[in-house]
Order: sequence, then structure tokens, then C-alpha cells
Amino acid sequence: MPRKITFLLALIAVLGLPLVLSSGSLASEVLIYALAALGCNLLLGYTGLLSFGQGIFFGLGSYTIAILLTRLQLPMPLALLAAVAMGAFGAAVVGWVAIRQRGTYFVMLTLAFAQMFYFIAYTATGLTGGDNGLLDVPRPGFMDTPWKYYAFVAVVFLVAFGLLLRVTDSVFGRTLLAIRDNEDRAAAVGYDLKRFKLLAFVISGAVTGLAGGLHAMMTGIAPLSNAEYHTSEMILVITVIGGTGNLFASVLGSAFYVLLADWLSTLWPRWLLLLGLLLIGVSIGMQRGLWGLGEGAWKRIFRKTPAAPAAPVAPVSPAAQGEKA
Repeated sequence: MPRKITFLLALIAVLGLPLVLSSGSLASEVLIYALAALGCNLLLGYTGLLSFGQGIFFGLGSYTIAILLTRLQLPMPLALLAAVAMGAFGAAVVGWVAIRQRGTYFVMLTLAFAQMFYFIAYTATGLTGGDNGLLDVPRPGFMDTPWKYYAFVAVVFLVAFGLLLRVTDSVFGRTLLAIRDNEDRAAAVGYDLKRFKLLAFVISGAVTGLAGGLHAMMTGIAPLSNAEYHTSEMILVITVIGGTGNLFASVLGSAFYVLLADWLSTLWPRWLLLLGLLLIGVSIGMQRGLWGLGEGAWKRIFRKTPAAPAAPVAPVSPAAQGEKA
């Protein structure tokens, strides 16, 4: 899909959320988790790397911005940039080790890092607040209402979305697709697989760290749950539900997951069971995600049917020509 159309779809989604949702916090949550899914999509959909370490970068972004805003009183833009940088740094460390393996062993390494980070966050109470997290994360005065904060998140989201579109549409992005499709062939051509994978990890970590920082400012807390394995799992589920290999699919997956979870939580206290059953059905029935489902429906509806060939004209016999004469 052309880059301009993809960005236009994201812009329509950003402008449409306030029209269909009554809660500014819920709308912000959709875009924040869409950002996290974008980072995961870059790894899974464009590089073919199944990472369970996204919660590390999300948690690093949350803790970084909370510490800088509450203890050092840095300006919000600098704190947010620091959250991005910390997410990228964490991804560089994890990626430098994990990309040395493939398949199951790669997944196990990212999962091991996720468990290690959770243990550090839980025990380093002086830095992270331990089980209580870091409380009273402030927001600037011009973002004092949920909808004003949504406007800020929307601008940040569109900027990040546009930059990622440029990345995926560049030579670098096409090289990642080549690595995803056939690593051995890409290596034979001469591409440095480790360097490309590590750079994809760093970009993914930066975007996910940004999402974690925005989430901490939205809720006013950097909780330990942001560093749990559940966060990595949720980001991965959102990515798969939306569909991989297309950036706007991450927006669809986030909206589906966040809004469905919010609705189910009003129906039954044990709503996670219902959500799990629905996700099983989605995984079985929509293996290409919501984007693949919509793309298939579009092709079936607007598929061009080939025009019927014109009937051949029968030649006029010489006898008939003589009769006419």
C-alpha cells in the first residue's frame, strides 16, 4: 500500500477516535498501545523476529520518565526523549545477545531477559518503587484534561507513525523484508544480518519506550505491571490481531484489543476469561489479522471481473455475396 494512503488511514483513525469514544483516556490508551505494537510489528512483521522482550522497553520508558519528572524535575520534552533513548539502549543490549540465535532459542533469550528485568524492577525498590511502582507522575499544565492529553499523544503518534513509514519504505525496510523471507539468501547476497537485526531492535525499543513514557504520564504512575511478562504478551497479541507486515494494522489491533477489553470488563469481573476465548476465536478464524480480513473482503467486493470476449463475426460466403449483388 502506498505510504501516503497508509498515513491517511492513520490520520483518519486519530481524528475519528474522539468522535466515537467518550473517554479521552481510553482514546489515548488506544494510540499508546498502537505505538507499542508498531515497534513489535517492525520486528515480527518486517524482520521475522518473535520477541517477548517488548515489556522491557515499555517498562524502561515508564520508569525513566517517572524518575526524571518526579525526582529530577526535568522538562517534559527532555524526559520523553530520555524515555525513547532508554528504550533504544535496552533494546540494543537485548538484541546484541538475542540475535546471535534463531528460532526457539531467540524467543527463549528474549523471554529470559524479560524475566530478569522484572526481577530487577521488583527488587530495586529505591529506584523503581518495587511492587508499588512510582506514583504521582506529573503532566504539564497544558495537558491537564484527558482530551488535551489525547491531542498531545495524537501528535506524537502521527510523527512516530510517519517516521516508521519512511523506515519501512526505505532500502533498509526492504532489506529487513528480504531477511525475513530468506535469511540465508540475504546473507549470501552480502547483507550483514546481525547489524540489520540489531538496528531493527533499537528502533523497535525506541518506539516502545516512547509508548511506555506516554502511558506513565497518562496514568500518573509507572507500575511494576508495565515490566511484567504480561505486557510483552499483550503487545504481541495486539500486533498479531491487527496483522503483521502493515503498520496501520497495529492501529486496528490496538483499537480492537483495548476497546474490547474495556467493554468486557463491564460485563463480568472475570472478563479476562471471555477475552481469552474471543482471542482464540480470532486467532483461528483470522490468521492474517484484522488487516488481512479487511484486505480480503476489499478484493472480493471490488475484484475486477474480466470482460467477456466479443462473439466472433461469421464470414460471409461467396454465394451470399452474389445474392446481395
